Amino acid sequence: MNPKQYPGESLSDKKTRTKKIIHALKKEYPDSRCSLNFSNPFELSVATILSAQCTDKRVNKVTGDLFDKYPTPEDYASVNIRELEEDIRSTGFYRNKAKSIKGFATAVIDEFDGQVPQSLDELTDLPGVGRKTANVILGVAYEIPGLVVDTHVKRISRLLGLTTETQPEKIEYDLQQLVPKEDWTQWAHLIIDHGRAVCKARSPRCGECVLFEYCPSGVIQEE
Repeated sequence: MNPKQYPGESLSDKKTRTKKIIHALKKEYPDSRCSLNFSNPFELSVATILSAQCTDKRVNKVTGDLFDKYPTPEDYASVNIRELEEDIRSTGFYRNKAKSIKGFATAVIDEFDGQVPQSLDELTDLPGVGRKTANVILGVAYEIPGLVVDTHVKRISRLLGLTTETQPEKIEYDLQQLVPKEDWTQWAHLIIDHGRAVCKARSPRCGECVLFEYCPSGVIQEE
């Protein structure tokens, strides 16, 4: 990455470039949305916890049965943790995830009457919930703007020269200065779709990229 390819780019210029990036991505991925299946905020919370180091496709396969078996927070709080581990084993890191989900369910019941809270501070105080998961819940379940920084967002935001930070919280702060608040939630969906389709980590298809003219890292290999 070489963000210095735009020498002297002001914050205002970078904001303008970011808006052009968003416009191009919305045009390219008009149906971009969260790919996790859920029917309420608690289910989304469980699915997001399970999605760590796991594909959304695999998570959706697991939660198809999981949500039928455990329809309420009370079901997760009362289940034997070994049984829950087996139910989610295929998502990887299943012991830690089972502990987080059971702890999350218990805390939601004890502290919030079984309702997933709607503030970043309250969410990040719950077991298994970091800023990434909290922002997913806020943005997708409650339509409260939240800027999710996952591996795709981290990598591609850096490639685009929108941040030089490596820590997710600092990347989130940088993006908050550039991405209009009404697009905070959608930003992650668009970037994730673009990362999966074109801007792949090992073999980016720069020659087909709708962001090529806005990207300081784009390279087209000569034949």
